[in-house]
Amino acid sequence: ASLAAVSDSDCAICIMHMQGEPQNMQYAPHYDNVLAEVGQLLSERSARAMAAGIAAERICIDPGYGFGKTVQHNLTLLAWQSKLQQAVGFPLLAGLSRKSTIGQLTGKPVEQRMAGSIGAALVAAENGARIVRVHDVAETVDALTVWGAARRAR
Repeated sequence: ASLAAVSDSDCAICIMHMQGEPQNMQYAPHYDNVLAEVGQLLSERSARAMAAGIAAERICIDPGYGFGKTVQHNLTLLAWQSKLQQAVGFPLLAGLSRKSTIGQLTGKPVEQRMAGSIGAALVAAENGARIVRVHDVAETVDALTVWGAARRAR
């Protein structure tokens, strides 16, 4: 029913991957090939959205960082995010801000994960993310502004 509601509107849709259900998604997540499996589901759901009448320019994808994924799964997706985005063919949204993966990598509690979150946003942008979902907006904008200026100077 949600696809029909969106197709009858002007709003965009973000298609996100999640393994399992919120109640059990972090209980021993497993993939044979996380990149291929996430890409397959995002491709299938994007095709379903377009078949329901949602124009391609209204679709973005989200690999679902932290949703049924281990730290290693998240790092693999982040490292190969541009390949995922190219394979599926839609703009990619990366939501890594303050996630448990940042905490596990840095050893910091959620309220002290700004620096790690900004680092993740920069890596996500470098690897093709068109949208980053963040908590610390002003600080992330500053970091992305400096990063973008350096890229343009090349």
